[in-house]
Amino acid sequence: MTRPLALVTGGMRRLGAVIAARLADAGYDLALTSHGDGRAVAELAAALERNGSDWKHFAADLAADGAPEKIMADAIGHFGRVPDLLVNNAAMFGQDGWETLSAETLDAHFRLNLFAPVLLSRALVQAAGEGVRPAIVHIVDQHITNPNGDQLSYTLSKQALAASVRSLAAAFGERARVNGIAPGLVIPTGEYDDAQMERLNGMMPLGSLPDAAAIADALLYLAAAEHVTGQIIFVDGGAHLRSYPRDFLYL
Repeated sequence: MTRPLALVTGGMRRLGAVIAARLADAGYDLALTSHGDGRAVAELAAALERNGSDWKHFAADLAADGAPEKIMADAIGHFGRVPDLLVNNAAMFGQDGWETLSAETLDAHFRLNLFAPVLLSRALVQAAGEGVRPAIVHIVDQHITNPNGDQLSYTLSKQALAASVRSLAAAFGERARVNGIAPGLVIPTGEYDDAQMERLNGMMPLGSLPDAAAIADALLYLAAAEHVTGQIIFVDGGAHLRSYPRDFLYL
């Protein structure tokens, strides 16, 4: 039997690499996009090797005109089949507030965080044709429910992407399932210290932040849930149930 194929944007590092590694363990072949040189991080490389995964890296700037359609065509051309799963994970995460918000910051964030996922989804459904129902999963953010004033262009673009889950699910109908995952803080940057992480864990309704593996677990569920569409799963330790005055970095 042909192994299922997943296209994961931003799939070579951080959360995307964890998702890709879990998909490899679940038996998927992988088309992975990034801006980089295509060298997989250690965890992903090990998963690809132990599973004998057929995989290829596609270097791309998904914010460029025509890039989403080209990536989809290139992936289909390389593997000879349409992806069964599209994971829209690649994102831009700027640090602007209302004072520095501009047409340029909005354009940059919306091109990568909204336009690229929507256009990739459209290209996939067009290529799949009738009688095939691929799964599409947008990675959004728990900030969509209780936003603060930080990372404003990013937050606005993710709120729009979250709204697209229901709209695309309704538009595609039986042609594709469209769902989303809203992570909390899962892979802290070096700006977080151990004491801050301990405090942040204690601030979550569940008493702990999720890890990247929890996001991958939700992704595998949505990939297989044949009767689920138009839904967003929050995997955030319950963070979306509370309103925080600043982004976690500043708390």
